[in-house]
Amino acid sequence: MNVLVTVTEGATVDDEFRIDGLAIDDGSLTTDLNEWDEYALETAVRLAEADLVDEVVTVTIGPEDCEGTIRQVLAKGADRAIRVWDDALERSEMLDVGAKTALLAAVVETEEPDLVLTGVQSADEGFMATGVSLAAAVDYGWAAVVNALEVDPDERIARVRRELEGGVEERTEVDLPAVLTIQTGINEPRYASLRGIRMAQRKELAVRSLADLGLEASAVESRLRLRELAEPESESEARVLEGSSEEAAAELATVLREQGVGR
Repeated sequence: MNVLVTVTEGATVDDEFRIDGLAIDDGSLTTDLNEWDEYALETAVRLAEADLVDEVVTVTIGPEDCEGTIRQVLAKGADRAIRVWDDALERSEMLDVGAKTALLAAVVETEEPDLVLTGVQSADEGFMATGVSLAAAVDYGWAAVVNALEVDPDERIARVRRELEGGVEERTEVDLPAVLTIQTGINEPRYASLRGIRMAQRKELAVRSLADLGLEASAVESRLRLRELAEPESESEARVLEGSSEEAAAELATVLREQGVGR
């Protein structure tokens, strides 16, 4: 049984940042493995360590710059990796759920995994739809926001517990092959060991273009267009009290009296 894990490199914006046209200046961004995908990867690696799956493969949509993050994924236990990129993707302003689904579905059709694990969402875009959209595209069963998982390869069943709204949890079974979106907290993701880092340099990292996947550029045209990027308005009326603790306390007392607190 094989597992395919979708992983992405997410961007975190610094508290102080600069907007450059329709993008945030690279100097204001920090990139790393998406948090939700870390839990999906750890889930897959633990299944492999329990001898429930034979191979863990990851797939990433991204340029060459993200290969450092992919090597990090390989160091944490993935057996091999696929990076999907193309000049047509380079020219795209952004990839919507439909475009990502088309790319990932083509990889699924090539790899034919028994189980696909994705993070519930990405920290930067947060669509929360790609995993379920992928399941529909490849006609796999699915379960979203999974926070506990047991896999029975013999019965071809995944037993899951998933979060619903209002603090409710559901226990259900999904026939394999299936796509599961993994929630944070399902496990404790590991750090890459020195041995894992060394081994990652020798593991396969294959690059696939649209032509390799049998896709035309039109298949990944996004319906979303980025029209404007602006810093969010702050609604905070926070006031910083300067001076010593005694001076700040006296000023605070004055402010509270002015606001009618304690009357």
